[in-house]
Amino acid sequence: MPAKAKEFATESSVPASNEAPGVGVSIRGLQHSYGELLTIEQLDVGVPAHGVLGLVGPSGCGKSTLLELIAGLQEPELGEVALGEKLDPAARLARCAFMPQSDLLLPWLSAIDNAALALRNRGVRRGAARREAGELFERFGLAGFERSSPAELSGGMRQRVAFLRTLVAGKPVLALDEPFASLDAITRAEMQQWLAGALDADPRTVVLVTHDVEEALYLCDRVAVLSARPARIVEELSAPAPRATDRDEAVTDPEFVVVRERALHALREGTA
Repeated sequence: MPAKAKEFATESSVPASNEAPGVGVSIRGLQHSYGELLTIEQLDVGVPAHGVLGLVGPSGCGKSTLLELIAGLQEPELGEVALGEKLDPAARLARCAFMPQSDLLLPWLSAIDNAALALRNRGVRRGAARREAGELFERFGLAGFERSSPAELSGGMRQRVAFLRTLVAGKPVLALDEPFASLDAITRAEMQQWLAGALDADPRTVVLVTHDVEEALYLCDRVAVLSARPARIVEELSAPAPRATDRDEAVTDPEFVVVRERALHALREGTA
């Protein structure tokens, strides 16, 4: 893992959100369709404040749609989605930062201006937004790249800028849609360990969508395995050692391997 990423993972000084009470997510009796196509059916799941829930399931089963429902970008056909006590979509959007699969960095902006974009959208002046985002660049392993364009950054660095942008939005709930899907295996493993440190240093309530069962079990407290469309929960599993300091040691631990096999079996059953 890059040295700067290690520094972040052990950094004791964290943003003020670490001291906030946090906001939980509650989904009850959720059903959603696109026209006549039923995508999610009678889904019930919850995430406590500062908890991390992983969602795994086959392609097209509605995982990304579920994140959009949580973030207030869509409304359910039936049932309810609540962030804390807030049910309406505008209130959910105000409490949730959504990070899509692509980093969506703007090529005409520098790394620091991309990271500060959420602050600028809230009306913070450019200089103040740059200073606030810039305070995190060293912890995120990005020191010295503040003025670099996205084209000058590696894939892992681009994802860190995108996550920094998501984090400085200051929202208590994060909806992460396959944040490392486009990375090679080595970089992906490094980013998983880096994100584990980031979430330990600055806890948020997180819902993470991934196709990687191992990634879900390593990064999350619990993992919900979804069936093929229409999505329903096949099995919920507790992670054996979420966000352990040493990723390689964690994912090769016998208990971790057993739970991973259970998750893979549930995934196969859900697609049968």
